[in-house]
Amino acid sequence: MHLVGAEARAFCRQLRGAELPAGVEAAIFPSYPLLPAVVAELSDTAIGVGGQDLHFEDAGAHTGDVSGAQLTDAGCRWVIVGHSERRRDHGEDDGIVARKLAAATRHGLTAILCLGETREERRAGATFAVLERQLAAALAAAPAGADGWVVAYEPVWAIGTGETATPEQAQEAHAFLRERTAALGSAELARGLRLLYGGSVKPDNAAELAAQPDVDGFLVGGASLDAGKFLAIMHGCAVAPP
Repeated sequence: MHLVGAEARAFCRQLRGAELPAGVEAAIFPSYPLLPAVVAELSDTAIGVGGQDLHFEDAGAHTGDVSGAQLTDAGCRWVIVGHSERRRDHGEDDGIVARKLAAATRHGLTAILCLGETREERRAGATFAVLERQLAAALAAAPAGADGWVVAYEPVWAIGTGETATPEQAQEAHAFLRERTAALGSAELARGLRLLYGGSVKPDNAAELAAQPDVDGFLVGGASLDAGKFLAIMHGCAVAPP
C-alpha cells in the first residue's frame, strides 16, 4: 500500500529508461487504483503488471474485492495469491487461497502462490509440515500446468524485518517444495515450476540467493519501491549461475 499516481508513473519511467538484463522476466504489482496508470506506462515494455489479490468468485456482491475478469480487463497478466499479509490481515486460510489460485487459472492469469512459515513455526521445527500443507491444498484445488502458476517461498519471519533466510535455508525450502510438487502433482510439473524467494531481498544478497539451484527468482518487497534497487536485484539474478 505505497505510492500515489504521480509517484507510480515516475517509478515506471525509471524502469522504462533503464536497460533490463537479458533473460530476466519482471512484473510489478501496484495497488488497485494505480493499475491503469502503471499499465499505460509499461504497455510497450516487456515488464508485466499484476494484481496484489483477487476474489475466488468470478463476480457478485463482494464489496471491496476484485475479480479475475476485472484484473484481466485492466491489463494484468499476473496476480499474487496467499501473500502472508493477506493471510494475517484478512484471515485467509489454505482453502481460500487454493480457490483464489483456481480463479486466477480460470481467467488466464499467472498466479504467484505464496507459501511460508512464521517464526514460531520454524522454531517449533514445523517448517516442512506448514509448506506441505499449504502446497497440498493448492495442488488439490488447481492442478494447473507448470506454466500456469509460480510458487513464492516467503518465510514470514523474514518479511520487512531485515532478516533474510540464508542461501542454504532458501535452497532447502525450495528443494523441498519441488520434491513435494513432484510427489503430490507430477514430475513434469515440478521440473517446470518456477520457485521464487521472498523475504528481505536486497541488491547485496540477490546474486548469492539466485545462485542456489532451486531459486529461480524473487518476490521483492520493500526494495522494489526503489527503482534503482529493483533493477540491481534483476541484474543480480542475471549474473547468477544457471
